[in-house]
Amino acid sequence: MRKIRPSAIVVFLSMLALVLMLSLLSAYCGVGSIPRLGDFRGVAVSAAAVVLVYLYGMLIFRIFMWALPLHEGNIEFGSRQEFIYQVYVLFYLILFNSLIRGGIIPIPIMRLIYLGLGARLGDNTYSSGIIYDPSFVTIGANSVVGETALLVPHVIEGDTLGHYLITIGDHVTIGAHAVVLSGVTIGDNSIVAANSLVVKGTHIGSGEIWGGSPARRLK
Repeated sequence: MRKIRPSAIVVFLSMLALVLMLSLLSAYCGVGSIPRLGDFRGVAVSAAAVVLVYLYGMLIFRIFMWALPLHEGNIEFGSRQEFIYQVYVLFYLILFNSLIRGGIIPIPIMRLIYLGLGARLGDNTYSSGIIYDPSFVTIGANSVVGETALLVPHVIEGDTLGHYLITIGDHVTIGAHAVVLSGVTIGDNSIVAANSLVVKGTHIGSGEIWGGSPARRLK
């Protein structure tokens, strides 16, 4: 685990301050101006501010990542990519992990959150698991990620740090509690059995069924 630079912390805190300011102003001037709230005004403004923190947070995060994109591959020590990654990971540690890992948000809304964080999800594709680093994950149409399954595009191994795309096709089922690691490609109409571990760089062909830990082709 690499130590986060002070410059990355300062940049993140500056953007977080902007998010908080925009959220509070929008909640106060928007919801707070509704005349019929009465004694519920404070509760309504507070609830709106919390929701707006996440919405503005995603907006500022996406603008930052558009201006300074995080590329696929290894991240070198002291590089510009390392600085970008550190700001990126602070957004997740402070804001987005509570959304992704909380388990209380309805699955259709989680789809919108993942899209807002940069995931590419086809029509009628949903995840009741956890998609880490959504901008490095592409899933086709009519696919499902099962309960508490993990898609993990990042690599953190000692001094090694990087991201590698996870690409999943159409009509794919990722079973409950399965783990799919970085650089994995899964073809259309495939199944990853529950409790499986798909190791880094694995290619699963179309129509195949894989299972086990580590996962192997079963059929």
